[in-house]
Amino acid sequence: MSERKVLNKYYPPDFDPSKIPRMKLAKNRQYTVRLMAPFNMRCATCGEYIYKGKKFNARKEDVENEDYLGIRIYRFYIKCTRCLQEISFKTDPKNTDYEIEAGATRNFMALKLAEEQAKREEEEQKEEEANNPMKLLEYRTEQSRQEIELLESLEELKDLNRRQRTVDYEGMLKQYQPETTEQRIAREEQEDNEFIKSVKFTNTKPKVVAEEIIEDVEEPAAKHIKMEDPPPKPQAKTESWNRSIGVISKKNPLANLVRSKKADASEAKATVSSSEKAPESKPSGLSLLADYSGSDSDT
Repeated sequence: MSERKVLNKYYPPDFDPSKIPRMKLAKNRQYTVRLMAPFNMRCATCGEYIYKGKKFNARKEDVENEDYLGIRIYRFYIKCTRCLQEISFKTDPKNTDYEIEAGATRNFMALKLAEEQAKREEEEQKEEEANNPMKLLEYRTEQSRQEIELLESLEELKDLNRRQRTVDYEGMLKQYQPETTEQRIAREEQEDNEFIKSVKFTNTKPKVVAEEIIEDVEEPAAKHIKMEDPPPKPQAKTESWNRSIGVISKKNPLANLVRSKKADASEAKATVSSSEKAPESKPSGLSLLADYSGSDSDT
């Protein structure tokens, strides 16, 4: 089992390859290959379009008695995808292309026809110049005229470039380039100085600056702080509150029951002094009438 993976086989010392029998194959044997359609074509039987790049299983063979500079020419056979008609084409090494032979027609290819036409015209021109000297002279004069026109256009472009050199491209680039930090600081300082110079002050008198010297004292005098009484608070709110609700007394509830002798003596003196000071009022008519009625009831 391991020998099937080996690339080199064992050959005995008396091996003779000429003794191996060889199969007798046909001289023009056909091989089956997988290829793609080299160009657009149309089937001549059913009219089916076969596009470039479509894959086929084709048969390949050598073209007998035909070659180009020793290069072999191969022929391929494919079948139409619709009617199974056989289509054949062969290689064209001279034009590096393929040539249709039978079974289909090649579609129009404008690029290939244009290249062939240009090549044909070039060959005709060379042949005509070789045979006709007047045509050669005309062709050379035409070439010289074209060269002069090209030189004139080149000189115009150079003049245009010289005119545009007067433009200062470096200055234009610096104008739109962002300024550095140092340049920005210098610009701001310059703007500040200009603004200060532009301001006009009304007071033009010279100002005298007095210098004050403060000496330190070893024992500073004690500072007397004057305490001021705080201003009285407004009592408008408290008075309105007392009127609406009343004042809650802060006296002891037993103060009316127990009295000291000193307080009674002081109150008595106060009443006597107030009665002495008060003027004697004259008796009114009603009071005299009451006294008279009382005297009658007693008797």
